[in-house]
Amino acid sequence: MAAEKTGLHHGEAVLDRVLTLEVVRVTERAAVAAAKLRGHGDEKAADQAAVDAMRRELNQLAIDGTVVIGEGERDEAPMLYIGEEVGTKQGPKVDIALDPLEGTTICAKNLPNSLAVLALAEGGSLLNAPDVYMEKIAVGPGYPEGLVDLDIPPAEMMAKVAKAKGCSVYEVTACILDRPRHAKLIEEVRATGAAIRLIGDGDIAGVIHTTNPEDTGIDIYMGIGGAPEGVLAAAALRCIGGQMQGRLVTNKDEQRERAERMGVTDINKKYSMEEMASGDVYFAATGVTDGNLLQGVRFGRNSITTHTVVMRSSTKTVRWIKAEHANFEKFKLD
Repeated sequence: MAAEKTGLHHGEAVLDRVLTLEVVRVTERAAVAAAKLRGHGDEKAADQAAVDAMRRELNQLAIDGTVVIGEGERDEAPMLYIGEEVGTKQGPKVDIALDPLEGTTICAKNLPNSLAVLALAEGGSLLNAPDVYMEKIAVGPGYPEGLVDLDIPPAEMMAKVAKAKGCSVYEVTACILDRPRHAKLIEEVRATGAAIRLIGDGDIAGVIHTTNPEDTGIDIYMGIGGAPEGVLAAAALRCIGGQMQGRLVTNKDEQRERAERMGVTDINKKYSMEEMASGDVYFAATGVTDGNLLQGVRFGRNSITTHTVVMRSSTKTVRWIKAEHANFEKFKLD
């Protein structure tokens, strides 16, 4: 597979590697809190439980952290809002992007691929994306540089992926969020003969699925989702390898004003993966419900089992951690 070009060489690490297990603890806590409420039909309660747990754990980390991708702007979110400072202040300055419960609806319905997600990077390394939509396109590692481009028509894009894979278009599968706004995109992709995996929610997982097409069956992610989730997905791809582009979608004046407040000067700019997440990046995700990527939380009589992936861009290390927790008290469950 082709090595991804990043600003750091292997070993040129900036953040302390002890943070690896620390970020895992953060997503584990959020996932367990949300999993207690999966299938109960209450999205807000599940999300709030995950937020509370993640914030509590973040504030115990030896970092001087600032939330750059969070639950919303300060006037909209009481906790983990954009700009909130977290950690003990006794450590490195870091940017934090988080989604305590990716796929609130799928957790409430107990459907696959709900996750607790966190990315942590050197201060100033993550794109301060406003809470608007983002057009995205992504593939996993092993493709020629410059393969994906938001301005290439979908039919041409499918042909490029097939050629790079050395297969027919009929053997290519695109992952697209099942939304009315994607009707034209779905029609154009299907007209090529390519297959589509429609997902109801959870486009961070959708992007990550492109990195392992042998297991997930997904070659390319396309379509419009949340901009904050785009930055988190870019952070993951920086660690595993792959290519991604994102472009903000603002349909209303209020959304454009929000983008400008966050420092965006060119609304139509195409962001590369490196522009969304640069420098030394950690990414962690813990399964809330079972999915293609991770198993969901298991509640046993004597232990709680979690399944987490944690990765780091500077070393390209990907760790899969299945943990059994016998101490229930640390999760502060009612």
